[in-house]
Amino acid sequence: MRLDLIVALNAERTARRAAIIVTELASGAQRLVREQDVDQDPLAAILKAQIRSGKSGTAEAEGGRSFLELHVPPPRMVITGAVHISQALAPMARMLAYDVTIVDPRTAFATPERFPDVPLLAEWPDQALPKIDLDHWTAFVALTHDPKIDEPALEAALRAGCFYVGALGSKKTHARRVEHLRARGLGEEAIARIHAPIGLSIGAATPAEIAVAILAEITLRLRRGPEAKA
Repeated sequence: MRLDLIVALNAERTARRAAIIVTELASGAQRLVREQDVDQDPLAAILKAQIRSGKSGTAEAEGGRSFLELHVPPPRMVITGAVHISQALAPMARMLAYDVTIVDPRTAFATPERFPDVPLLAEWPDQALPKIDLDHWTAFVALTHDPKIDEPALEAALRAGCFYVGALGSKKTHARRVEHLRARGLGEEAIARIHAPIGLSIGAATPAEIAVAILAEITLRLRRGPEAKA
């Protein structure tokens, strides 16, 4: 690989942005396609699908066959609420290679005994979230049912462009939440990105089942995009 491509690729990786090295197999010519530039590339549709797949691979197009070497940041999951659902969700998410962090200022809940091997920030979201640096490759999950904790965190997740934003609560609870988020200056398009009630509708009843429903919905958004139907 050319030195200029290596330098550019390392810059994207440091900034936690996806990039693809496209190698034309017939000629050996290579180019770097940054995630933000995919729409302008001749292989745009193919590259988008490759990013969603999370895997490198070959692609056939009008210009010939190419190898697509995919580089994507490790996905993160940030959860507000050190609750029973979180106790099930965190280890499941780690099995799927998510870097999980739990935020909850309630120190009686956010304890290492309840969440072994999971980073805990026993702070309010406005203190904790700037340390995490939310981004497009972050899934954000709000589970406290406490608007003082969840709403500022939801606002931060939406403004950061997290690929998934979900919140626990009934439709009535979410309607109140929407009004509060409007008052915080968020627009309708941003608020509509919140998945609430959270998780796929699979009839989940127990904390573990709800965790499965949440992970399934996150996986759907990660692999098939924001428009995918459940």
